[in-house]
Amino acid sequence: MNKTRPSARLSKALVTGGAGFIGSHLVDRLTNEGICITVLDNLSSGRPKNIERWLNHERFQFAEGDLKNLRDVEEAAENAELIFHLAANPEVRVGETNPSIHFEENLMATFNVLETMRKSTSAKTLVFTSTSTVYGEAAVMPTPEDYGPLIPISTYGASKLGCEALVCSYAYTFGLRALILRIANVVGPRATHGVINDFINKLRADPNRLKILGDGTQEKSYLHVEDCVSAFLHLTLQFLQTQDKVAIYNVGSLDQITVGKIAEIVVDALSLQDVEFAFTGGVDGGRGWRGDVKVMLLSVEKLLKTGWKPKYTSEQAVRLATKEILTERSAL
Repeated sequence: MNKTRPSARLSKALVTGGAGFIGSHLVDRLTNEGICITVLDNLSSGRPKNIERWLNHERFQFAEGDLKNLRDVEEAAENAELIFHLAANPEVRVGETNPSIHFEENLMATFNVLETMRKSTSAKTLVFTSTSTVYGEAAVMPTPEDYGPLIPISTYGASKLGCEALVCSYAYTFGLRALILRIANVVGPRATHGVINDFINKLRADPNRLKILGDGTQEKSYLHVEDCVSAFLHLTLQFLQTQDKVAIYNVGSLDQITVGKIAEIVVDALSLQDVEFAFTGGVDGGRGWRGDVKVMLLSVEKLLKTGWKPKYTSEQAVRLATKEILTERSAL
């Protein structure tokens, strides 16, 4: 299960944001599978350390550049056959104070990727990483890909939904092909933000008290990065064997976990006792911040029917990721 091998139809790929959390894990997998990879990253959130093992590899090239600069994208994509577009600003909360960041780093950047593909003679297939937040507060759970109307409640979700619309329009107008992946919350080593890192940082600063945004009942699906990358490659290789213009898949685990439970897991991993959980109470009915989707569970039935399934549950993913992040930090 989950061992789909690369085909001859995937030999050269560009990974935007390839020095970042998910991107660098994808680069590891693709390069190990014998695929020639170019990474384009401006290193604003990505880290050179994440890809340093490949810097002198014959099948790897690194281009430090910005997706907001069209020329940088065109140069990086010069020999690519397929583009994995992962680069984006991943901080949902920043949209509450500076929404222009999501417009520039998500919409403008994706427009430049698509413009590059429109003019390219080789790069005609796109794998775009979208997000569960495009669904907003879905009335149907688990939420399937054909749920609608899509009403995102954050500028991050709105920017990603706008990107999806651009991707679809370019596919049908300019002869491109696109695989859109709406992913759940991804956790694992190399992550630089998210609830696990937030809790670890707070508990190291004060091992007696943990401030938790919201009321603690926020419940979402969490996916380990190993499962995430496995699904990406599995779906990409299947998509390449079809004639579809656009395909959309949810990528997530089969269950949920609450913020309160994640707090307990992190406290346990740090071997702490009698920690006071100080819930802020949250906004708009107990969410962590305005724009935070309080409850999320993606339907992955469509993905399961392709022969893939996640290795870890949400709780297993969080426990493993917490252990990996702590081990990673202890090695610094």
